[in-house]
Amino acid sequence: MDTDDLIFFGLIAVAAIAVIVVIYLLIAPYTTGEKRVEKRVAGVAEGRSRSGNKVQDAANNRKKQVAETLKDLELKAAKKKVTLRQQLVQTGLSIDVKTFWVGSGVSGIVLAVVLFLSAPTLHPLVVLGIGIAGALGLPRFAVSYMIKARHKKFLNEFANAIDIIVRGVKSGLPLNECLNIIARESPEPVAGEFREVCEQQRVGLPLQQCFERMMERVPLAEVRFFGIVIGIQQSAGGNLSEALGNLAGVLRDRKTMAAKVQALSAEAKASAAVLGSLPFIVMILVYMTTPDYIALLWQKQYGNFMLLASGIWMSCGLIMMRKMINFKF
Repeated sequence: MDTDDLIFFGLIAVAAIAVIVVIYLLIAPYTTGEKRVEKRVAGVAEGRSRSGNKVQDAANNRKKQVAETLKDLELKAAKKKVTLRQQLVQTGLSIDVKTFWVGSGVSGIVLAVVLFLSAPTLHPLVVLGIGIAGALGLPRFAVSYMIKARHKKFLNEFANAIDIIVRGVKSGLPLNECLNIIARESPEPVAGEFREVCEQQRVGLPLQQCFERMMERVPLAEVRFFGIVIGIQQSAGGNLSEALGNLAGVLRDRKTMAAKVQALSAEAKASAAVLGSLPFIVMILVYMTTPDYIALLWQKQYGNFMLLASGIWMSCGLIMMRKMINFKF
């Protein structure tokens, strides 16, 4: 057995060990008892909260129920398939599906032409593949980014809009007048959505149906819960100000927790970005200075296995760093 065979079998062994490590990292929380520890800690924390003030405990329980309902609505919304037309409506722009596909085709053609002119030595199939990716992937990525940005802006002001309704109802104003105040004075996109609700209500649509259409334009769990509360109050009555006050408190608590998580994980995210990009940067720099030295990685068989093993080990590190900085709240 020569040296190349030893290197070949050694790399296979390294790749196998890497696969075993990945599997262990995925199943470790379930085999080491971490899940049971989390449940016990949650039970102790819940027991301590019950020993406090009864009024505060009741308010906390109501907020907890609202938070659990929001999580259930988020899970149901994640399972629901959204069409392209609905995604375009959620961006807040007046773009139809035909215009989107025309823009996607133009984007792919422009990207392929620019790539062909800047790198004429590339294979035509590579240019064609990148053009197709630009036509199908880039516009959808832009739509997804616009939807997330609009949802974030909506949630930043949604709690304030709910507070307007709570204060208005407590002071004796009707619900329709509170909605008109939000449509006039709140910033976009909250004002635009409530303005649409008020206009639909003026033409004769029931309030519940107006909020159902609002849920389609802004498919967030908070908006769904808001529409459910309004619908129940319209049909069966109840203390609307208390329910909406609890919802506003939950929204602010979630926003505060998200800001704390982002601040605490900023350093870890920066480290993950640097460590994840460093191998690729080093490879590019070495290829630019001495291409023959690094070309063995994709010209030789053991070089290919080295790349495979390195990719698996990098995946292990990225998975571990993601688990360390990805908090659920």
